[in-house]
Amino acid sequence: MSRSFTAVVRGRVQGVAFRACAREEAVRLGLGGWVRNTPDGAVEVHAVGEEPGLRAFLAWLHRGPAPARVEGVEASWSAGEAAGGEFRITA
Repeated sequence: MSRSFTAVVRGRVQGVAFRACAREEAVRLGLGGWVRNTPDGAVEVHAVGEEPGLRAFLAWLHRGPAPARVEGVEASWSAGEAAGGEFRITA
């Protein structure tokens, strides 16, 4: 059964290709969902898939791409969401 999480990533995460790199990593791990910038300078992520891939993605979010400086990640997990779909960058 698939699971999902929604996470807010804080730090220097806008203007450093964080969303594009997060999308690449999510696609590599076979996850669906989305990533977007928030008005307060954070990045919000919603990912859906199998738990091993989600855990690997969450670990990646704590690091981010090389130019980023992640200061914190807050994630909340959910169960039972339908898997599938692509991973998108939204507004």
